[in-house]
Amino acid sequence: MRIALAQIESTLGDVEENVNRARAVVADAREQSADLVVFPELSLTGYAIGAIEADIALRADDARVAAAGSDGAAVVVGFPERRGARVFNSAAYLENGAPLHVQRKLHLPTYDRFEEHKHFSAGDALRAFDTALGRFALLICFDAWQPTLPFLAVHDGAELLLVPSCSAQGAAPDAVLGEIERDWRLLLEYHARFLQAYVVFVNRVGHEANVTFWGGSAVIDPWGRTIAQGPSLEPALVLADLDLDAVRRRRREVPLLKEPRLELVRRELGRLLEADR
Repeated sequence: MRIALAQIESTLGDVEENVNRARAVVADAREQSADLVVFPELSLTGYAIGAIEADIALRADDARVAAAGSDGAAVVVGFPERRGARVFNSAAYLENGAPLHVQRKLHLPTYDRFEEHKHFSAGDALRAFDTALGRFALLICFDAWQPTLPFLAVHDGAELLLVPSCSAQGAAPDAVLGEIERDWRLLLEYHARFLQAYVVFVNRVGHEANVTFWGGSAVIDPWGRTIAQGPSLEPALVLADLDLDAVRRRRREVPLLKEPRLELVRRELGRLLEADR
């Protein structure tokens, strides 16, 4: 499987322009034989939706969402999803030009310069899902920082963890990379090595709402090795060839996932819930 990491800059509030940009990137990736193209978090709208006066939330079945994936490849796009009265920070996995799976962000950072709880409702489920390419799971940015979620995803059968992100650092336009980049690297390598899965991190670039998105998209293999790396602070289309059989080989070599003791986990979580009442 060939995967393309679409490390792009989105135009805040301009859905049409962002859809057209996505279509052009997908066409470029397809020319390079990509089977799957992954865009960053909220790629169809930009991140700082609180700065936009208009309501730009989209239904998952909106034709503009599907349009980003209508050129033959499977595609992951991010968008604010309108569902009834609520809006979610969502990512859709598009296959054959239609959403196959929609993941709603579960943990919404609301500290420092982040205010996602102000604009979004939190999702309430994480599911691995089957695709024509394999069984995957989506962890939207901050969800990858919650230890239970990658654990649940791999024990639900995911062999590939897709992490679309809008990770930012500092004030635009001259931010210096530092601890956040280091922490992401350690986090991604840990998930890949000890959950024995491919991890695909796709971070955006550009400046928005006085922050700089730093890029640095990467693919980590089940041994914790970086096999593809995007540049910092500039757009790129990063290609990597993945062999999901390597996941199964790695899990046979060192069977870390063989006995998850899920009943034990449920019992101890129940104890903690009872103690918290």
